[in-house]
Amino acid sequence: MSSANNRIIGVLFVCTGNICRSPMAEGIFRHYVEQAGLSGRIKTDSAGISAWNVGDPPHPGVTALLAERGIRCNHRARMIQIDDFARFDYIVAAERAHLDALRRMVGSAPVHLSLLLDYAPDLGLRDIPDPYYDGRFRDVHDMIDRACR
Repeated sequence: MSSANNRIIGVLFVCTGNICRSPMAEGIFRHYVEQAGLSGRIKTDSAGISAWNVGDPPHPGVTALLAERGIRCNHRARMIQIDDFARFDYIVAAERAHLDALRRMVGSAPVHLSLLLDYAPDLGLRDIPDPYYDGRFRDVHDMIDRACR
């Protein structure tokens, strides 16, 4: 097996403050990666575009929903760093505003940028609403789960 086949693929999920959508996506995606037996091949993480919540745990609405599914979430919020563009192969944004910010930051790094809901076109949506403001954690969970399958 060549070293290219042994390479670990990195996937980073990004939202505004890294306490709702991106840690939820990270947890759900990691769960599916583990179920598929690919933990040694795919690394996951999440980050925020802003520094508002750096160091904070995920919102209780996120941890409660993930716990219902037996998904651990011991993440602490962090802000995206320039070196993330070199460390991750895929950076997946929760909404178009995040994707636009990532495009301004990326420079010439060979990273694939996308919206999470690009992977769930049947939903007919582009942006995942922020449940921090409206409390719709279960709806957001279901959207993210659909995109991560």
